[in-house]
Amino acid sequence: MTPTPSFREELISQIPALQLLRALGYTYLNPDQALVARGGTLSNVLLDTILVPQLRKLNRIRYKGRAYPFSEANIQEAIRRLKNEPYDGLVRTSEKIYDLLTLGISLPQTIDGNTRSFTFRYIDWKHWDHNVFHVSDEFSVERRRSSETRRPDVVLFVNGIPLVVIECKRPDLEKGGDKAVSEAITQMIRNQRDDEIPGLFVFSQILLAISKNDALYATTGTPKKFWSIWAEERDIEAQVHHMINQPLTPAEKNHLYHHRDQSQEIRRYFDELEQAGERLSTAQDRTLYSLLRPERLLELAYQFIVYDSGIKKIARYQQYFAVKATIERVEALNVQGKRTGGVIWHTTGSGKSLTMVMLAKALALHPAIANPRIILVTDRVDLDDQIWRTFLACGKQVHKAESGDDLVNTIKAGKADIITTVINKFESVAGKGFQDDDPDIFVLVDESHRSQYGSFHSKMRQLFPNACYIGFTGTPLLKAEKATVVKFGDFIHKYPMQQAVDDGAVVSLLYEGRMAELGVNQEQIDQWFERVTRTLNDDQKRDLKSKFSRTEAVSRTEQRIQQIAYDITDHYRDNFKNSGFKAQLAAANKETAILYKKYLDEFGEVTSEVIISPPDTREGSEEVDNTVSPVIEAFWKKMMERFGTEEKYIHEIKSSFGRSDGVEILIVVDKLLTGFDEPRNTVLYIDKPLKEHSLLQAIARVNRLFEGKEFGYIIDYRGVLGELNAALNTYNALAAFDTDDVVGMIADTAEEVRKLPLYHAALWDIFKEVTNKQDTEALERFLEPEDRRQQFYEALTAFARCLKVALSTVYFYQETPENQVNRYKVDFRFFHNLRISVRQRFAETIDYKDY
Repeated sequence: MTPTPSFREELISQIPALQLLRALGYTYLNPDQALVARGGTLSNVLLDTILVPQLRKLNRIRYKGRAYPFSEANIQEAIRRLKNEPYDGLVRTSEKIYDLLTLGISLPQTIDGNTRSFTFRYIDWKHWDHNVFHVSDEFSVERRRSSETRRPDVVLFVNGIPLVVIECKRPDLEKGGDKAVSEAITQMIRNQRDDEIPGLFVFSQILLAISKNDALYATTGTPKKFWSIWAEERDIEAQVHHMINQPLTPAEKNHLYHHRDQSQEIRRYFDELEQAGERLSTAQDRTLYSLLRPERLLELAYQFIVYDSGIKKIARYQQYFAVKATIERVEALNVQGKRTGGVIWHTTGSGKSLTMVMLAKALALHPAIANPRIILVTDRVDLDDQIWRTFLACGKQVHKAESGDDLVNTIKAGKADIITTVINKFESVAGKGFQDDDPDIFVLVDESHRSQYGSFHSKMRQLFPNACYIGFTGTPLLKAEKATVVKFGDFIHKYPMQQAVDDGAVVSLLYEGRMAELGVNQEQIDQWFERVTRTLNDDQKRDLKSKFSRTEAVSRTEQRIQQIAYDITDHYRDNFKNSGFKAQLAAANKETAILYKKYLDEFGEVTSEVIISPPDTREGSEEVDNTVSPVIEAFWKKMMERFGTEEKYIHEIKSSFGRSDGVEILIVVDKLLTGFDEPRNTVLYIDKPLKEHSLLQAIARVNRLFEGKEFGYIIDYRGVLGELNAALNTYNALAAFDTDDVVGMIADTAEEVRKLPLYHAALWDIFKEVTNKQDTEALERFLEPEDRRQQFYEALTAFARCLKVALSTVYFYQETPENQVNRYKVDFRFFHNLRISVRQRFAETIDYKDY
């Protein structure tokens, strides 16, 4: 008889994972065997009985044509260093152990009377099949400073070293709209705390949360928001199908099942499933196959993990495949004796700078490229600084060329393997006759659709005629630029905005045009005033009117700025103040930026700072002459008195912006509209002409992931995209792009708001069978079945998310009667309180001591 499929975690997730891993080449150890291999010590996470003989096998000294073993004392010293690395916080300790694992250590050995130092390896990264791979489950580990234990579901070992930790969940554990893997991630994050079992996670390189229909991966220390999906870029269904349907021998079944509770029942269940026919692959199967095939696991751990300013990061799938595609393209010389380059288009916010770092690392490690030299080229000083800092933060030795001569001298002297420079440095050296025709020079050009297509590109080619040129861009190419992309060698890899949003790599962007409301006639102004003062009493309205009336003597332009400043105050205060989310205001020029600061301060409800360049640097599309305004000079003098230097001025304000309790709104002109990556940044207020790349770069400032951040918001006071009611490339600002390249870049808030009545109705519809909907007891009893509560939580989450967007828009208040607005608010409060009550009533909090 065919068994009924089970939703037990062990049967639907954990054992299928173990079966697949066995088929991939991992040797299974049951919990007792794993504990014996650890010397019976729960605080030890290394499988000593596997590690010691494997280290002997891997490490042979080649000396004068003969092979010698390392001494037993050296082997024990290598193990001691691995085990006894002092704990200095999770990520710092993890980085030290990562260096041990990837670089090996140097140990002195005396051979034939000569003492020399030789490299000792823990893992053979170049030959994956020289290593041994094991998997165990229910892996109990003793907590720090406690005799209590935690028990990760599945742990994978390479040469007895735990490189992978997996938490499994049954797929029907979804709660409040969160998928089952969310609970697995929460549990995994908890286990990494200093008072838990960090001693396991300092060794781990890949962490997985799996649940049949979902699988997310990360690395040590990754916050929940940054756990990612993996997607293969070729069809792997046939390979996965073959692997998951590999039959177990009777001995393997005994080994896998006999120690479990209800072992006979479990064995019978899987025997009957096997007899019923081959099963289809799940999301869990495909992710395990993609990430944990032994050769892929070692490749990811060795080449695609970086430490960036104290944060451990692992490649997302688009970064991995972009690097792989690039290496495949450049590893061989073409008939001209050069390596073929190309362009990588990865949407801004998806980790383009780290892709450059990972590519540089892959080039440095590639056996077919003996001595690669990498030159990173940007078109702006601030981008050059950012990429230089990224490489330094990731542990790369980098030289920043300060001038054209410095660039040439550094290349001639071979002082650095990685050099960063600004494109215009090539201008000053192009005519000096210097040339380096080495084909192992790789020129990585950031934002390659810009000036690099012009004369500077020719000058780079003069200096490095045989170099391999690889362009990186975060925005799509203009139609006119696509013909010139051939200078780099066509596209290598694409990751457009829509794909990044679908993957959860960036947040969606919502656009609201507010230009029409801020009109020039009195009727429009009165309508605007009524809206923004809807929550004020009569005295407050009179006070605000008096503030506006005092500006009647000044220009209409300044009145408009005052009006927008209040609108921004109103919008930010009501929707984002005290949330930890921040905003940028893009002003047309420096004087306008300073004026915005003046009025925001006058209204006094949000904190703001202005970041501009010094008075002698022209900036902003509306400045048409070199006249230095006294207003700008006075402002700059004040900033220098306050901060001392330009560098400190920018650094301290940016640092404040990055703190939850720091400055709330950054007012900028050009600075920080590109290349500025602050995940808290959630709203961009636009009051300057922007188009094409500058527009796409600017709006991408608010698409970064951050905990609790659902959308990035674009509030447009310039009419850059008008009402956003047609295809994006029909607007002048984006007309130079092909339609397909800008799909999914940005959506109208009105589209989201129009969903609100549907979400509201769906929420109430859950209770249609309840006769008296005023009786909270009846509603709570109705929600007793878990599946019904799950439906309620999901409907409430969708309604709350949409209501939050609606309440931040002009459209909602213009199109929705006041009594309906109030109804939505009242109903939300009611259902929110109902949710709290039923969660307490039905004891839904998770008790982790059971794990």
